[in-house]
Amino acid sequence: MSDVFAHEIPSGSRLYFGASAAIKRRVEGMASDILLKAGFSEIVTPYFSYHQALSVEPRLLLRLSDISNAELSLRADSTVDVVRIAMRRLKEQGRYYYIQPVFHYPSYELYQIGAESIGLNELSLHASLSIELFSNLGLNSATLQLSHMGIPLAICDLLGIDIALFRDSRVEDILALNVSWLSELLRVKSADDLERIKLPDEIAKNAKSLIDLSRASKFKSVRVEPLYYSCMRYYEGLFFRLIEANTTLASGGEYMVDEVECSGFAVYTDAVIEKISTKEAK
Repeated sequence: MSDVFAHEIPSGSRLYFGASAAIKRRVEGMASDILLKAGFSEIVTPYFSYHQALSVEPRLLLRLSDISNAELSLRADSTVDVVRIAMRRLKEQGRYYYIQPVFHYPSYELYQIGAESIGLNELSLHASLSIELFSNLGLNSATLQLSHMGIPLAICDLLGIDIALFRDSRVEDILALNVSWLSELLRVKSADDLERIKLPDEIAKNAKSLIDLSRASKFKSVRVEPLYYSCMRYYEGLFFRLIEANTTLASGGEYMVDEVECSGFAVYTDAVIEKISTKEAK
């Protein structure tokens, strides 16, 4: 083995030590305290999974084979595995949280703190818990971005277009469709903006849910993004992201797994640690 590979850290891997390790421990400890107090039980799921293609795009998976040569992958997302383990092995619906990494192709290691309400639609609770965590950490300048995955999906069905237009934020291609209400949706920033648009019935119901969620939020900075589409395959309903300076610190939404209604969120620990490290270095 060469001297380089004897000590080099692969691109995309994580190393925390000293001050950064202390921040990581603080963030995870604070999140655990908040989630336990809110009635969530901790769960740690296997690193290996047979079901990751249900969660993320196949191109992100690090694939392996089990002892029987069946295909599996390193955990690229925790949500579906948490729900299926709770329902099929623990035989319990309820609230669960996890603090663990996920892995994306080719060598990305990503730490997350997540929570899932299985059999419960508690999206407002999840948004409140993530906001509470960031407030306690002194990260108070984030923007709460609200969306509804059903809106871009319904538009694709109605107009016969590919979801990639929304997933990849292809604004020029969306404008080129020359649909007046769709062009107006691109300019929406608030619930009031969205309410003023006359939408097709197939889209109006989901838009109303998004408007109601926005107006119920007490967060100081809220932005409505009706055309945002998450790359996570299971999200189908209301969705939120907490963003600071173009960095996503947390996201969550409504989803279904095996016909069970659920809601949940994830905090992107590495991004949070970087924000806190930069703030404390000033």
